[in-house]
Amino acid sequence: MLGFFSFTEITDPSGHEAYNAWHQLDHLPEQFTVDGITFGQRWVRSPRCRAAEAATSTLLEPFHYMTLYLMRDEGSLPGFFALAEHLAAEDRFFAARRSLLSGPFDVVGRWAAPRVAVSPGAVPFRPSQGVYAVVGPPVDGGALVDQHGVAGAWQFADEEGGRTVTVAFVDGDLWQVAAALVPACAGSGGEGPEWAGPLERVDAFRWDWFATLTPQ
Repeated sequence: MLGFFSFTEITDPSGHEAYNAWHQLDHLPEQFTVDGITFGQRWVRSPRCRAAEAATSTLLEPFHYMTLYLMRDEGSLPGFFALAEHLAAEDRFFAARRSLLSGPFDVVGRWAAPRVAVSPGAVPFRPSQGVYAVVGPPVDGGALVDQHGVAGAWQFADEEGGRTVTVAFVDGDLWQVAAALVPACAGSGGEGPEWAGPLERVDAFRWDWFATLTPQ
């Protein structure tokens, strides 16, 4: 199984509502027409998330949204890329965006908190308040799910780049969990992450996180 990530920056500060409408109402639904894509979701790095994050880096400092697609295997990638080309040719693409980190990652770990009934493989499909993501060296997924408010976690690895993305699915208070998980963000050997912090879920038609930051 693969996880395809995109950490996306919106380059036009006034474009967030248009981007969200495009992605949630057009682009994201089309992905489920591709054979082998089993999950797709996007989360926002809102101003409140920025204030609660534990680490950032030059590469990821500008990003606003993290998107994750789950695919059965690499056989899904040709259809995924072909759909992107088809939608672009139909002028169904949002141009004022830049992907800072994007590509397929292997699934290397899955955990479910003992208190939840579902298996680790079902965790992403369970409703959540948001996620806590750690980009960089691997972290202990077992320690993440021991934290109250974390339903489960998945870990993804890019073997070529040596980068890991760990995603904890939060069904408790996102901000309390974010504060509690800071000590768990250090990678093996104490190496710090490239980015670590909470990301809010994106609800349909509620896209106003950056409205007060848009120049008038």
